[in-house]
Amino acid sequence: MYAFLRFWCTMLVVLGGPAFAADPVNTGLFGGVAIKGYDTVAYFSEGRAMKGLEEFSHNWLGTPWHFANAKHRDMFVEEPGKYAPQYGGYCTLGVGLDGHAAENIDPETSWRIIDDKLYFVYAAEYVGELDGPSRDEWLAKAEANWPEVKARVEQELNN
Repeated sequence: MYAFLRFWCTMLVVLGGPAFAADPVNTGLFGGVAIKGYDTVAYFSEGRAMKGLEEFSHNWLGTPWHFANAKHRDMFVEEPGKYAPQYGGYCTLGVGLDGHAAENIDPETSWRIIDDKLYFVYAAEYVGELDGPSRDEWLAKAEANWPEVKARVEQELNN
């Protein structure tokens, strides 16, 4: 299982390298909007993924974030750190596995809220890793790797 995950995370970085270097927040391969335009507050307040609307957007960290309504936008503006996904919205398992900022997440099905923090993984079939007995290990590895991954992403932005 780990070898399979490592392969796909590596492939995503290799094939999507220039796209992830374009922004410090995961905007997906072609989106240009944080977490592919999904409303990050909705995961917390509605318990589900909701597509945001451009009319309710807010620019944070140099990236537009879309929200389903003005209330969600205002909640985010007040406390962005509370609602922003961990690891810039990149795949938690990729960051934890071998320090890759795999960006091709599925915001509709590949997410979890754990201890009041939003995490994304590459695809729905890997959400089980965040639900299973290895969750704490994955999160500890991702937390340990994130400063280096973040520095690499930021460095590529400056080149």
